[in-house]
Amino acid sequence: MDYEPGSVAREYLPYLLEGAWTTLTIVASAIVCATLLGYLLALARLSRFPVLRTFAATYVWFFRGLPLMLSLFFFYYTQPFGLVFDAFTAGLIAMSLNSASFFSEIIRAGLGAVDRGHLEAAESIGMNPFQKFRRVTAPEALRLMTPPYINNCVIMLKESAQVSVITVPDLMLQGQKAYNATYNVTETLGVVAVLYMAMTSLLMGLQVVVERRTGRKMGAAASERMTLGTPA
Repeated sequence: MDYEPGSVAREYLPYLLEGAWTTLTIVASAIVCATLLGYLLALARLSRFPVLRTFAATYVWFFRGLPLMLSLFFFYYTQPFGLVFDAFTAGLIAMSLNSASFFSEIIRAGLGAVDRGHLEAAESIGMNPFQKFRRVTAPEALRLMTPPYINNCVIMLKESAQVSVITVPDLMLQGQKAYNATYNVTETLGVVAVLYMAMTSLLMGLQVVVERRTGRKMGAAASERMTLGTPA
């Protein structure tokens, strides 16, 4: 079939942008949910209670071993516990539960890598637990967690294309509709690729900004400790 070059960009770009917005929405929502759940799991893994540690470790083992596609099919097609989810909700739940297992390990590693000497120095100058977390634990852990955390967010963004198989109208599904209508596969996939690259580049740019900010905060915290006569 003959087609006019540039027809996809002119005629279907609004639909592709709408799909990109859906992609950003489900990914951003899943990141928030997965981060909160991952933080709780990380605390459970670091807990002194064996029951919590076992539960968190089992959760991480289970969901890290499951393909995202399987989780998508489970929550969308099986109606678990008698619950019926629309495509978007099923995709959000599946992505959140799967990604939480990875985020929990990132957060656990970051919290566990905070220098014990810095924590002891904070206690020696009379910081309460909240101050210790805000001025010592959080800045150090955030600096360590940022690269793997953002990398996992980028992976989530790319893997979100799988939600198209359960009819979530994301960028990938809108792209499929466009090339089915135009038979212009190359140009359609080219536009879709550019939009995905724009979104992933935004996340990678965010990583640079966060790393710079946490680097400055770490420097300020070190200066404060030196001023108070405590070791860095």
